[in-house]
Amino acid sequence: MKFTRKFALNVLFIFVLLFALNGCKPIGVEETPSLKDVINDKETQKEEKTQVEEIVYNEDDFISVEETNVIEYFKPPTVKGIYISGHAAGIDDWMDNLITLADETELNSFVIDIKDDDGYVTYEMDNDVVKEIGAFRGQIDDIGLLLDKLYEHDIYPIARIVTFKDPYLAKNVSEYAIKNKGGGLWKYKGIPWINPYNKDSWDYILDVASRAGLDGFKEIQFDYIRFEATESLNNATFEGLEEGKTRQDVILDYVDYAVSRLSPLGLKVSADVFGTIITSERDAKNIGQDYKKMANKIDVICPMVYPSHYGFGFYGIPAGKHSDLYPYEIIKGSMDDSTELLKGTEPVAIVRPWLQAFTASYLGAGNYMTYGKEAIRAQIQASYDAGLEEWILWHAGVKYNDSYLLKE
Repeated sequence: MKFTRKFALNVLFIFVLLFALNGCKPIGVEETPSLKDVINDKETQKEEKTQVEEIVYNEDDFISVEETNVIEYFKPPTVKGIYISGHAAGIDDWMDNLITLADETELNSFVIDIKDDDGYVTYEMDNDVVKEIGAFRGQIDDIGLLLDKLYEHDIYPIARIVTFKDPYLAKNVSEYAIKNKGGGLWKYKGIPWINPYNKDSWDYILDVASRAGLDGFKEIQFDYIRFEATESLNNATFEGLEEGKTRQDVILDYVDYAVSRLSPLGLKVSADVFGTIITSERDAKNIGQDYKKMANKIDVICPMVYPSHYGFGFYGIPAGKHSDLYPYEIIKGSMDDSTELLKGTEPVAIVRPWLQAFTASYLGAGNYMTYGKEAIRAQIQASYDAGLEEWILWHAGVKYNDSYLLKE
């Protein structure tokens, strides 16, 4: 039997109603009433009937129950997923083709942009600040209809929330932004970022994430949950910076706060991290991501280990050969390093790597290969050989096909 969001909410409402009417006791016959009890019951029937009618027909009560999130009633799958932009998610034919792909192959999860790289929210969300600053971008017309489709096809919906890279919020609520020491917004390649030390900005991000959960997403996946890795940050000033608080400290504080906000809603919390922080302490400190400590706090950690991003000299690759040419070796080596680093960590997050489903032709002739069936299956197999069960594929243009996916 397939569940829809509306069906689940109605079931939950009936359960709550029966629970309330039964005086918070299990429904069933536990005692045989005496004659005296029956007489007393008759005398109070009119009052109880009125109370029941009020409960059943009170529209406000029903609306408040409808807001209850039902994610906890659904067991997440072993995720085999793909990234989907807000643009693609808003085009019916495109989504129907992707849903068919999931129906016919091993795919079972979609990571969908809800707060994107430009800082826009991709559907009309019931959020006062989003409305006030005009952050809504009309990409997905009806989020309820879209999520109902995913539920009907047993596709696990994950909301991608771009966190501190938010040029729209930075420009429109400048007190949230990183500033230059000489004044004005700090920018990296022309893009302003949100100041992770400003805890007021956290609430905006998490209000958006919470609303996505209440609207039917089952997991919140934070991307850009970091600082930009550039020395130009030396020229920046961070309002709210506490004495002795490192970049890694503040990102961990944000993670703690995010979990405290989202877990009570039954939402799983995941985070995208650079693959290099697994072994590079320098990279970890610069961008503020502590792999081991983050994995101790969240449900899922998603290292971005695209072979194209590693360059030369990694994991036994021949000198002078780019890592993009060795998809199996990069994934296997990096995920073995992850396992070793997390050994003995309790609790520990599920490790769900981002795998490369795009061709990095920008690397130049001789440094890249076409990422089709051979390269993508090599990465998936490397994940399995490293002892992992989950993975997600990234293609910024949302172009996937069944040539490299196992048939259902």
